[in-house]
Amino acid sequence: MASSVLAAERHYLTSKVYGFQDLPVHHGKTNTSRPILEGLTHEDCRIEMHESDLAPGNMPHPPHHHRYEEIFMIRQGTLEFTINGKKLKAGPGSVAFIASNDEHGVRNAGDDRAQYFVLAIHRASSKETV
Repeated sequence: MASSVLAAERHYLTSKVYGFQDLPVHHGKTNTSRPILEGLTHEDCRIEMHESDLAPGNMPHPPHHHRYEEIFMIRQGTLEFTINGKKLKAGPGSVAFIASNDEHGVRNAGDDRAQYFVLAIHRASSKETV
């Protein structure tokens, strides 16, 4: 019985199309973000995806690290990633992978707004929030 209650509390992702126009928008001082999805895969891996739009020269937050991995997919603009002290630039169509516990930060290094997607991948047993 306990396992069926636990399964009922878990949010498993189902097949779905997420229309960009339907995503809620969160406004910050220098950026906007759109949560896209968050939940468990059929293998109990927790994933979260959001889209961010960042003003020129700005960072969404200071460099940090965490236990989960992240994948950044750049849609528009130029981002500068700092990964373990090394600076790397990426433009439209580029992808950056951040391994678990690597210190990282991102900054819009261009003259226009940058748009990018972030996919966070958590171990099934991880209690750390996205």
